[in-house]
Amino acid sequence: MLDVITSINGKINGFVWGPIMLALLVGTGVFLTFRTGWIQVRWFGYIMKHTVGSLFRKSNKDHGSNLSPFQAVTTALAGTVGTGNIAGVTGAIFVGGPGAAFWMWVSAFFGMCTKYAEIALAMKYRVADEKGAYRGGPMYYIERGLGKNWKFLAVIFAILGGLASFGIGNIAQSSEIAGAMSGLFHVDPMITGVVLAVVVAVVVLGGVKRIGQVTSYLVPFMAIFYILAGLTVILLRITQLPAAFGTIFASAFSFEAVGGGVFGYAIMVAMKQGFARGVFSNEAGLGSAPIAHAASSNEEPAEQAIWGVFEVFVDTIVICTITSLAVVLSGMELGAEALSAYASKGAAAVAAFNSILPGTLGGTIIQVSLLFFALSTILSWSYYGERCWGYLSGNNKTVGLIYKAVFVLMCIVGATGSGTLMWDIADTLNGMMAIPNLVALLALSGVVAGITRDYFKDKK
Repeated sequence: MLDVITSINGKINGFVWGPIMLALLVGTGVFLTFRTGWIQVRWFGYIMKHTVGSLFRKSNKDHGSNLSPFQAVTTALAGTVGTGNIAGVTGAIFVGGPGAAFWMWVSAFFGMCTKYAEIALAMKYRVADEKGAYRGGPMYYIERGLGKNWKFLAVIFAILGGLASFGIGNIAQSSEIAGAMSGLFHVDPMITGVVLAVVVAVVVLGGVKRIGQVTSYLVPFMAIFYILAGLTVILLRITQLPAAFGTIFASAFSFEAVGGGVFGYAIMVAMKQGFARGVFSNEAGLGSAPIAHAASSNEEPAEQAIWGVFEVFVDTIVICTITSLAVVLSGMELGAEALSAYASKGAAAVAAFNSILPGTLGGTIIQVSLLFFALSTILSWSYYGERCWGYLSGNNKTVGLIYKAVFVLMCIVGATGSGTLMWDIADTLNGMMAIPNLVALLALSGVVAGITRDYFKDKK
C-alpha cells in the first residue's frame, strides 16, 4: 500500500514541480511585472530605502494585537529562508550545473512582482476579529476578491496549506535540526525532538505576536551569520570570482550537459533546476508568505507589499547566490552521479564549504545555519497552518488548540526520522497550493495594478 501511495505521490509531484507548473509560476511573475509597471526595476531604490532603510528609523508605534511591518516580514522570511537555501540550491547546482544559478535569478526577478501582488491582495482583503487582530492570505482574497462562487478554491488552498504545514513546515525541518545537533554535539535525535517540541510549544502557544517577536531577532541573526560566512568563503577565492560568474552564464545557455548527461538537454535541466529551486526557496506564487504579512499593523497595502520585493531579493539574489558561488568556487565535480556520493544535499554543501575553509569550519557553519534556518521555518509555518485550519473551522478555538498540539508533536516525528513519506506528500501539497493562488493572482491582477498606481503616483 505504501508503495502505491509513494508512486502516486511521485507522479503528482512530478507535475506540480514540473515544467508546466514552473512555467505558470514564472509566467505569472512576467505578467504581473507588466501589470505593475516593472516596479522591481523602476522603484527598486525607493523599495530598498523604505524597507531595509526604514529599519534604522526608530518607531514607538503601538501595533496592538498585530505585528509591526518588520515583524511581519521577518515571520514571512522565517518561512522563506530555510534549508532549501543551502541544501536545495546545492542540489540544483550539482544536477543542473552552474547555469541553474542564473535561472534562479530569473525566477527571483519576476518572483519579486508575484510576491508583491500576493501581499497587496492579502492586505486589501484581510479581515479583523473582535480584538482588531488581522487575518488574511490567499483563502481570504480568493473568497472576498473573486466572490462566493470561488470559495471552493479558497477551501482547497486552506486544506493544502494546513496539511503542508506538518510536512514542509515541520517534519522536514525537524529532521534537519536533529541532523545538525547530532553532527555538532552528538545529541540523540529523540532528545532533540523533545527539546524542540518544548521550545516550539512555548513560542507557538504565545500566538502570532510571540512568533513575530522571536523571528524579529532570529531571522536577522541567522541571515547575517550565513551571509558573512558565505562572503568569507567567496573572498578566499576572490581571484576566481570572475571566472565563476563566467561559468554560470556560459552554463546557463550551454548545450554540453553537466556530469555526462544527454547532449542538448543541458539548458532544459539548468532551467528546470533553477526555476524549481528559486520558486521553492522564495515561495513566490505559493501563497504562504502573504498569510504572515496580512497580520501587519500597516494600513497601506502597497507599503507592506514592497517588503515582498525585498524578501525575494534577500532570499534568492543574496542568500541562494552565496550558496551557488560557494559550490562553483569549490571546484567540486558536479552531476547527479557525483551528488549521489554524498549522504544528502546538505552533506554536499558541507563538503563545498570545507574545501575552501580550514579544517571542518565549513561544516560547522553549514550545520549551525541549517539549525537556525529550520527552526525559524517551523515557527513561521506553525502560523500558516493555524490560519489555514482557522479559516476552515470558522476560527474555532478548539480546532486551533488541537492543531497546535499535533504540530508540536510532529517535531518529535521529524527529529526521529519517522515521517519521510509524509514529508514527500507535503512537498507535493506545497506545490499544489500554487494552483488556486495563481488563479486568484491572474484574475485580480487589475486590483493589484490599481493599488500600485495609486501608491506610486505621487512618489519620487
